[in-house]
Amino acid sequence: MASSLKLSQLKAVNRMLAFNNESIEDDVDDTFRLPPAGSSHNQWKILIYDVACRSIISPLMSVSQLRKRGVTLHLLLDSEREPIPDVPAIYFIRPTKENLAIVAQDCAKGLYARTHLNFVTKLDRSLMEDFARLVVQSGSLENVASVHDQYLDFTCLEQKLFSLSKKNSYVLYNSTTATEQSMEHAMNEIAYGLFSVVATRGQVPIIRCPKGGAPEMVARKLNRMIAEHPTMLRSQNHSRPLLVIMDRNSDLVTPVQHTSTYQALIDDVLKHNANRVEFEVKVEQEGGGRPKILEKKYDLDADEDPFYKDHKFQPFPEAIEQNGVELQDVTEREQAIRSKTVSQQQVQQHTEGVDSSSLATAVDSLPALLDRKKQLEIHTSILQAVMNQVAARDVPQFYELESSLATGVYKNDLPKAQEDVLALVEDPSKGNVEDKLRLVIVYCLASTTASSDIDAVVEALQKTLETKGVTDKNAPTAGGATHGLLSKEDRQKLASGLQAIHYLRKLRSMHMITTMASSEFQETTTTSSGGDSTDMLSSFMARATNQASGLLAKATDKVSSMLGKIHKHRATQVVENLCEMKPNSEDEEYLYLDPKVKGDVDVTNMLRGMARAPVRDVIAFMIGGGCYAEYQNLQMVANEGRTVSYGSTELVDSCEFLAQLGQVS
Repeated sequence: MASSLKLSQLKAVNRMLAFNNESIEDDVDDTFRLPPAGSSHNQWKILIYDVACRSIISPLMSVSQLRKRGVTLHLLLDSEREPIPDVPAIYFIRPTKENLAIVAQDCAKGLYARTHLNFVTKLDRSLMEDFARLVVQSGSLENVASVHDQYLDFTCLEQKLFSLSKKNSYVLYNSTTATEQSMEHAMNEIAYGLFSVVATRGQVPIIRCPKGGAPEMVARKLNRMIAEHPTMLRSQNHSRPLLVIMDRNSDLVTPVQHTSTYQALIDDVLKHNANRVEFEVKVEQEGGGRPKILEKKYDLDADEDPFYKDHKFQPFPEAIEQNGVELQDVTEREQAIRSKTVSQQQVQQHTEGVDSSSLATAVDSLPALLDRKKQLEIHTSILQAVMNQVAARDVPQFYELESSLATGVYKNDLPKAQEDVLALVEDPSKGNVEDKLRLVIVYCLASTTASSDIDAVVEALQKTLETKGVTDKNAPTAGGATHGLLSKEDRQKLASGLQAIHYLRKLRSMHMITTMASSEFQETTTTSSGGDSTDMLSSFMARATNQASGLLAKATDKVSSMLGKIHKHRATQVVENLCEMKPNSEDEEYLYLDPKVKGDVDVTNMLRGMARAPVRDVIAFMIGGGCYAEYQNLQMVANEGRTVSYGSTELVDSCEFLAQLGQVS
């Protein structure tokens, strides 16, 4: 089975913090056997990083874990730093001219005892020579103890999820203002990021991608990088993953479509970045005063948090139900232990020689149980915050209609599709500006309707928003309605969204994108029915009465449609066709690049009729931005004998991607 990319990256960072000592032994439990911090084999040190490298380390290590590895301070490179001349410094930075100039100044000032330079990706020879010239001129060359290219230029958020953190990546290679030079630079950056992934895993992949465009450019660059690397092809790891490089333009519906699962909804309706979720909670004041607004921040770890790991891909109502079930179970066990402790203490006061082993066992299990309860209560809070947004914006209605459009339900009744879209768009009580824009975009991309029908829907959208505004169900006015003029922020969102629709319509008219309705969809049904969801939510409400709000109670009957059918998205279909080697599919159309074959040639034709080993390990990579809904959907083709990892140039939520579409036009 494939090794975890996150664990491999963590091991590499650990070696870096041990001054690149290759003899460091890795524990099988994803932790490391280290001598005590401050000892001769794990000496104190300072970690200096730039913003990009901080984002790489943050999901991997907490402050306490850095401390165990001897890191007393971790500071940003461009911050003001005091001299600590008796402690060595480990630098983990991007190899840029600006960063190297700062490091050279640090060496000249003698800020630290020794300088250990670690670059997140390859250091160009010209930059290395410039840096050498600076430290020689300042007489501080002896201060530089080591220089290493780490090839860790990616952020690993989960064991099977990573991002290259390339901002505005869709705009970079789709904008009409993009130059040949900027395009070449962007593709090189992506190729180097993927090379970091390959080097960290230590496995030489088979590379598949569509012909032409950004995927082929990146694939060929990566193929040459691997083939020309002095040691990569000599890897002793004979397991070979399948790396599938795809273009965001092959499916523009998935990143804007509303979602139904726990993790994807967190990313859609709450502030969520690098595994940290933030939201506001209203706390009622005694005496009927104005509610107090509290800001909540939680760090989620899908690999270590049992509830999140088990339920992140579940439909939202099922996650609510399971949270209630598990919280009740933990609470009952806690009460049983406490009552048992009290009763045994009372017995011991009146009886000598009573066996206290069972009492000790119960007490010892209590801390772990309380930690589990605390985690579940955090998820209760997050679930409530998500529910507030889901109910206030009527998200299930948008999700249900968009899913019907995307799966071809309206294929033979286009007038009905327009009618249903108009009904939702023109209702000021449903959704916000971005919800309506996203629905119209799905309608534009997922149906074969005439351009005049799309014009009519866009015109209705604009007229409705500019004359009626949207409903704020959290407003203090009667009924919660605040119709009228849009706010300045909403007007900006509307203008950007209309530009995005104009851009997509232009691509559609030029047949540069495939409408979803022309694709074949395969559906699977979740295990629960819509009717069961009301019972689930009622059960949750009963268990969380002390925390639930009136809005939560009102929303109980609104999310049943989120337990409907799930279809395989475009990326999932492609990966499945390649893994199963299906005839007349992408397996025959995509380039087949093997770094072990000389000449950077497509070997697809050579493989016709030949037996190929089954695919056990897949890395699906999306150029132009990825999303949690796509990551989850890809797990539909994973099984006991196959793992599917997902990466992208950046992870974007629907509103961020909508904004990028508006910038391209």
